[in-house]
Amino acid sequence: MVTIFTHGNIVDVIQETVIADCSVLAEDGVIREIGTEIPAPDGAKVVDLKGKTMTPGLFNCHVHMCADAGTGVHQQISQAAQAIRAVKNLRTLVNSGVTYIRDAGAPAYIDVDLHNAQLAGDIVAPEMQTSCRCICMTGGHGHAEGREADGPDECRKAAREQLKAGANWIKVMATGGVMTKGVEPGSPQLTEEELRAAIEEAHKAGARTFTHAQGMTGIKNALRAGVDSIEHGFYMDQWCYDFMKEHDVFYVPTLAAPYWIQKYGTEAGIPDFMVRKVERTIADHQENFRRAHKAGVKIALGTDAGTPFNSYDKTAFEAVLMVQNGMTPMEALQCGTLHAARLLGVTDTHGSITVGKRANFAVFEGDPLEDIQALLDCAMTVIGGEVVFQKG
Repeated sequence: MVTIFTHGNIVDVIQETVIADCSVLAEDGVIREIGTEIPAPDGAKVVDLKGKTMTPGLFNCHVHMCADAGTGVHQQISQAAQAIRAVKNLRTLVNSGVTYIRDAGAPAYIDVDLHNAQLAGDIVAPEMQTSCRCICMTGGHGHAEGREADGPDECRKAAREQLKAGANWIKVMATGGVMTKGVEPGSPQLTEEELRAAIEEAHKAGARTFTHAQGMTGIKNALRAGVDSIEHGFYMDQWCYDFMKEHDVFYVPTLAAPYWIQKYGTEAGIPDFMVRKVERTIADHQENFRRAHKAGVKIALGTDAGTPFNSYDKTAFEAVLMVQNGMTPMEALQCGTLHAARLLGVTDTHGSITVGKRANFAVFEGDPLEDIQALLDCAMTVIGGEVVFQKG
């Protein structure tokens, strides 16, 4: 199938420019031509963008597809109900311009089943990579749906289990967190040796690793153990920044997750222990993001979608928070496109509007480079050259 998208303002995130009144020709899901004067081939479908802004499809590198983005109070629901909810969440992501995600933990390997359904074309969903169940210490952060493991040998076995189930990534829990009662964000959990065992197993299988890590001791344990991506990262120092740059470790800050907890608070039903932990750490989290950005750490966009009131239609709000904390709109957009593709290892095929890459686009009513809030108003989403969402 051939589709030509005409009269769009195309954002080139590599050259950091905008090509006005431009067309993009897609064939068989791939970008074949980009230019201001492309004739429509016979039989091609023509989509007139009418001066709207086209960017690469957005990435969200930290999603919990099975969660409800409610109050954070633990629910007992069936696996079938969780899967149905996930399908709805994935559709919502698509409708907000998101064309690629990394799921950061799901129960009962539901993420793998939904990934297979997406690949088969059975559901409308972003392209994705998955991590199955997170690996945590007994009683540690994420234990309710994670794989509890103690000692290097058990962590190694836990990693092998997730890989066997089909995980693309292995997620390890280096510290406590906000949403688990009785643990603290700053406290280390899995040890360096335990982390290394799981990370080694992932790397042996060609998979990559990421860690929930908020406190500095746990972050350093994970970095020394060879992790590929630090998630959240409330507390870091110059040693962390230097190490991450030297070893190509990404940072996915998820600024949105604590933002929504602080915004809605206990009045909306969020448990008091979560709100108190956020109030103690949110300023430090934002300051660390600013310092990491200034230090030149590689940053990719992820929201932790599914945490309290952190809804699946608000991926772009992470970019808004990034700009509020010192990035330019272009830098924030690159975090959600080009840099995210680098983190997920798909730069050859995704992350920019480039001839030969996958025809995944997001179209916005306004210009996000003039006002980053424009990313919150998605007019159209295109996956593999096919319009899968269009605002009525």
